[in-house]
Amino acid sequence: MSLWLLVHLLGVVLFLGNIITAAFWKVRADLQKDPAMIHRTVKNVMLADYVFTLPGLVLITVSGIVMAIKANLPMSGLNWLTLSLLLFAISGAIWLAVLLPLQRAMIRHSAQSMLSGKPSSAYERASRHWAIYGIAATLLPVIILYCMVTKSF
Repeated sequence: MSLWLLVHLLGVVLFLGNIITAAFWKVRADLQKDPAMIHRTVKNVMLADYVFTLPGLVLITVSGIVMAIKANLPMSGLNWLTLSLLLFAISGAIWLAVLLPLQRAMIRHSAQSMLSGKPSSAYERASRHWAIYGIAATLLPVIILYCMVTKSF
C-alpha cells in the first residue's frame, strides 16, 4: 500500500467520520431541548468542521490528485473517478454555500435561545434546513466512497 493511499484513507476517515458523528451529536442535543447544550454542541460542530472535516478534505484532495496523476487515470468522460469528483464538488458547494452559514445561524440563534430557556423558532428553522442539506452533503461522500472502492465503471 502506498503512502499516498494511506494519506487518502486518513483523509476519508477524518472527513466522513466527522460529518457523520457531528450530525449524531447535534441531533442528540436537539432532542434534549436544552438551549445551553444545543449551543455548546452547535459551536463544537463548527469547530469540528475546522479541526477534522477541512483537514480531511485537504488530505483527500491532494492525495487523490497525486494518485490519479501517478496512475494516469482518465479525467474526461464519465467514469467512477469523474463522477466521484463531481459529487465531491457538489457536496463541498453545499457545505460552503449552505451548511456553514446555517451553522453560524444556529450558533447565533442558540445563544439567543439560552435567554428564553427554549430553542427559538429561528433556531429550529435553521436546524431543520441544516438537517435536510446535511443529509445530502453526507450521502454524496458515501456514494463517492462506494465508487472509489468498487471502481465499477
